[in-house]
Amino acid sequence: MPQVGELGKQLYLLEEFLAREHQNNGLRMKLKGLEAPAALVHGHCHQKAFGAMKALRKVLGWIPGYSFDVVESSCCGMAGSFGLEAEHYETSMRMAELSLLPALRAAPQAALIANGFSCRHQIEHGSGRKARHVALVLRDALAMEG
Repeated sequence: MPQVGELGKQLYLLEEFLAREHQNNGLRMKLKGLEAPAALVHGHCHQKAFGAMKALRKVLGWIPGYSFDVVESSCCGMAGSFGLEAEHYETSMRMAELSLLPALRAAPQAALIANGFSCRHQIEHGSGRKARHVALVLRDALAMEG
């Protein structure tokens, strides 16, 4: 189906869309700094596989003075519903323990950012902490006039 290939060229993750519009059409968002500790960012598998982490870094870099580090990790272990299935639970948690959960434990004060729904679930289950989608971080950084 050739239409699928054409449609695929028009699909973007939020951060990809924002970065593209910023570069090509001059999109500017008036952002203010956040009173938040440095953040840890976990990219979900789709972001990593399709090179979207660069756009995520770029968009977060628009927030004045915002400090963040990207957790160098593979899959969080949840992989959609994989980690929710009883027969995969141990494997899922072992995957999370390879690098993601240790990185979160090493930075207990850091804000957590993860765009993947499954990743946010795994982070909360494995660490007891909540991660936020980049859209919420950007919302909080919008400099509202009025």
